[in-house]
Amino acid sequence: MKKQKGLTLITWLVIIAILAFNGLLALNVVPVFINDSSVKSIMKNLETDQTVRGIGPAKIKKIVSKRLRINNIYDITNDKIKIKKTRTAYLVTIEYEPRGKLVGPLDYIVSFKHEARIQLK
Repeated sequence: MKKQKGLTLITWLVIIAILAFNGLLALNVVPVFINDSSVKSIMKNLETDQTVRGIGPAKIKKIVSKRLRINNIYDITNDKIKIKKTRTAYLVTIEYEPRGKLVGPLDYIVSFKHEARIQLK
């Protein structure tokens, strides 16, 4: 008797379905993480930027908003940018949840939170 070699048709279909779902997931979710990388970079640069030191919260919010628009990030509105004053610094926080559709009734939600500390002079 010969032994079977290789995979059956049903096994190939299951493997293709799993790969297709993972590809669909990657096509929808990877851009969200690319945008988040830009937001993280903006917040990191905000901490070391000398031009934002000593200015008020309204101007800081305007600068952050402008940098987001320059990087084509329009999902984060001004109400997602929070600025809190401490004794020695302003604490800038961006907290947002991008949402989107995958397939049919299947959606995704990803939560992000980034903080930057801007020294008061």
